[in-house]
Amino acid sequence: MQKTYYDPADLKKFGKISDWNETLGTKFFDYYNAVFKEGALSEREKSLIALAVAHTIQCPYCIDAYTGDGLQRGITKEEMMEALHVAAAIRGGASLVHGVQMMNKVNKLDL
Repeated sequence: MQKTYYDPADLKKFGKISDWNETLGTKFFDYYNAVFKEGALSEREKSLIALAVAHTIQCPYCIDAYTGDGLQRGITKEEMMEALHVAAAIRGGASLVHGVQMMNKVNKLDL
């Protein structure tokens, strides 16, 4: 049995997701590659955003990929950690702000 549910070797198989539906896979990868090209944001900035989002959605493959990508683009460990804290603050805040819905419901039902 493997030690983790996510096998790090599977990251290298990402391109194979097109194998069972080449048309949609090709469209996805065309889009994916276009998104990460230099534009209003640099490729470095996009990599840092991707790393923060990867932590927010808790994708170990993405964390692996964009940690390595970021290092290759000169992103420092301090920048990575700061981006992670930004992602954590937004995620925590988003959870807490949904508490307003709970409070509204309680106030409505509280007789």
